[in-house]
Amino acid sequence: MYLSRMHLNPRRRGTRLLVGNPQTVHAAVMSSFPPAAHGEGRVLWRLDREGDHLALYILSPTAPSFEHIQEQAGWSNQESWDVRPYGRVLDRITLGQEYSFRLVANPSRIVTGEDGKKRRFAHVTVDQQLGWLTDRASSLGVEFIDAGGVFDDEKWVPAVAVTSREISRFQRKGATVTVSRSQFDGAIRVTDVDALRSTLTNGVGKAKAYGCGLLTLAPLGRR
Repeated sequence: MYLSRMHLNPRRRGTRLLVGNPQTVHAAVMSSFPPAAHGEGRVLWRLDREGDHLALYILSPTAPSFEHIQEQAGWSNQESWDVRPYGRVLDRITLGQEYSFRLVANPSRIVTGEDGKKRRFAHVTVDQQLGWLTDRASSLGVEFIDAGGVFDDEKWVPAVAVTSREISRFQRKGATVTVSRSQFDGAIRVTDVDALRSTLTNGVGKAKAYGCGLLTLAPLGRR
């Protein structure tokens, strides 16, 4: 597998058109691979915004080619991407290791209506979204640790924060699609190596085609 990062030029009109629609980004991401590679495994992507900086992260089973995105949303005279094998990251994970992490996800729940039909609804409050993530700690293969966490009414609150939230609406096949995305930042300790490796390669939650689900790790204290 490969983890890629491409810096996008925020001052280009093509960048604004690209990042304004998750369906457009999805198409651009999938165009980074030849058609024969589309059936080889899950492709996850995420857009990170830090002030004026904008970066596209892609986790993929094969190495991507970014020339088409460079032409539309990069810089004219230099490449701005980096592609690295991901296997060595997965191989280094051991029980008890601690990391800082970032995740953009679609916190949601299934509700059964009076008609018996099941419908998916987004969690809307920060508390609901944090609960959605922390309740999944065991299945993710982690525990959320105190790297600045606090006590609230004598109950420890883990150092996980919702650092940004947005709702995107766009058209797909004549219908309006609504995707709620929340960015989580915090610190974790590895409790199940295999489960965490599965989380990293398969993603977290729903709406993975639209920029949700990619969990990335960094040395604790650094993003």
